[in-house]
Amino acid sequence: MLVQYFKANVCLHAVENSNTLSWNQRLNIAVDTAHGLDYLHNGCKPPIMHRDLKPSNILLDKNFHAKIADFGLSRAFINDNDSHISTRPAGTFGHVDPEYQRTGNTNKKNDIYSFGIILFELITGQKALAQRASGEKIHILQWAIPIIESGNIQNIVDMRLQGEFSIDSAWKVVEIAMSCICQTETERPDISQILAELKICLSLDMVQCGSTRSRDELVSLAIESETAILAR
Repeated sequence: MLVQYFKANVCLHAVENSNTLSWNQRLNIAVDTAHGLDYLHNGCKPPIMHRDLKPSNILLDKNFHAKIADFGLSRAFINDNDSHISTRPAGTFGHVDPEYQRTGNTNKKNDIYSFGIILFELITGQKALAQRASGEKIHILQWAIPIIESGNIQNIVDMRLQGEFSIDSAWKVVEIAMSCICQTETERPDISQILAELKICLSLDMVQCGSTRSRDELVSLAIESETAILAR
């Protein structure tokens, strides 16, 4: 049977509140996308870098299960021991790693930066580049980071959710996103670590929603579940 997919950005940036993705749906999209990137980085031999991660390259089915798409700019390492390859600059402005733009050296951590920007879009519901009334374009990190540093999570999570989200879960996703966009590439986590942390975020959200299981049990399940690497 033919499965129909639509791009994640269509729902994420929907104007109507009725079409807004719930917090749980956003977390699941993040987890599915991390699974796909984990497969590319750690499951493929040699590893593959996507190089153009963004919401429009994440496809959702009717149940909002996500798959990474559009591998036209992807590149593979020559062998498992390579740390980077040098290529012409590629990717989409707003999502591409500034370090990659500067050096032209592609490595796994470039994709991690782009994934961090996707997380910020999932958190805020905003585009990576937004245009102000004056016509000036502002990057999502320019306004998001000062709000995060002020400690007010309510002012960064998409207002269309109307407060229907787990604060503990939201803070943890913010922390993950911040780790992804570290200026120093070596300080950015591997996607396998990010995936484990995002599963904990899902567990925290389940606790907030009134699950009968204990918080510790859910966190334990998130860490231990599905150890096999799956393509998404």
